[in-house]
Amino acid sequence: QVQLVESGGGLVQAGGSLRLSCAASGLTFSRYAMGWFRQAPGKEREFVAAISWRGGTTYYADSVKGRFTISRDNAKNTVYLQMNSLKPTDTAVYYCALDYRTIDTVVVGDYEYDYWGQGTQVTVSS
Repeated sequence: QVQLVESGGGLVQAGGSLRLSCAASGLTFSRYAMGWFRQAPGKEREFVAAISWRGGTTYYADSVKGRFTISRDNAKNTVYLQMNSLKPTDTAVYYCALDYRTIDTVVVGDYEYDYWGQGTQVTVSS
C-alpha cells in the first residue's frame, strides 16, 4: 500500500529554519504531484505548497511565499519543504500529500489529494 512518512519537525525559535521530508513508498504509479498542508490547533487544514512531478511548477500560499521552498528528488521518492524565517504562526502539524491525477501542474485543494502522511509537528516559539 502507499505510505507517506514525514520527518524533520521539531521545536525552533522564531527566525529559525527547519527542513521537512516526506518519503513515499508502495507506489503503483509512476508520476504524481506532491503538496504540503498544515493544521494548527483549532483551525482547519490549509494549503502550504505544492510541486509538479518534474518540479517545473511550484505554488505557495501567500503566508509562506518567500520563506518556504518545496523541492523533490524523484529518485528517492521524496519531497522536501525548506522552511526559513519561521514565525510562531507557522506552528502546526505539517502533512505531505500525493496527487496521482495531477502531473504537469499542481492542485491546492486538499480534497483532490489521494494519499496523506501522518504529519510532523512544527512548533515555533517566540
